[in-house]
Amino acid sequence: MTESDPAAEEQIWILQALQGNQQAFGQLVTRYQRPVYNLAYRMLGNAQDAEDASQEAFLRAYRALSSFKIGRKFSSWLLSIASNLCIDILRRRRYIWLSLEDVSFRLSASTEDPGHNVLRQEHADQVQLLLGQIPEKYRLVVVLRYWYDLSYKEIAETTGLSLNTVKTRLHRARHMLARAMEETDLCDAASQTG
Repeated sequence: MTESDPAAEEQIWILQALQGNQQAFGQLVTRYQRPVYNLAYRMLGNAQDAEDASQEAFLRAYRALSSFKIGRKFSSWLLSIASNLCIDILRRRRYIWLSLEDVSFRLSASTEDPGHNVLRQEHADQVQLLLGQIPEKYRLVVVLRYWYDLSYKEIAETTGLSLNTVKTRLHRARHMLARAMEETDLCDAASQTG
């Protein structure tokens, strides 16, 4: 028995879902629930909001499935829906950010040293807080580039931005994050000496 091609399998599920097969769409949800949740979490910074946004993104995708162009990369289309939804949520929220205690970052279970896991958790919390300090249009391209490893072209397709705009936003985002990191290090150093 030959191993199936995930992209071809996905196209079959999409065609079946377009014909009303909800189980086929369920297969797509199963395949992409984690990437959609992770994107929403990185954008929104809160587990409950990320779960709600993920569910809404899949509902929107299901309703708009007839607009999906067969042959296009489904993950890019779906992440585009999820990222636009998150941006809308952030605009409505008007940047009310949560305290460090409210940030919950999910790490996969591992057999690593517990001390190493604590350090990873602290680093993940710090990265999430730094992401929360930059505007959503910059945060989105950073998340798509570094968490989803999308190429500049794929980011442009997902967001509807030009390739040059993607490059510019990534460049500016890196500088914003670097500045935020420097300020955090300065604040940490001042609090330890004071």
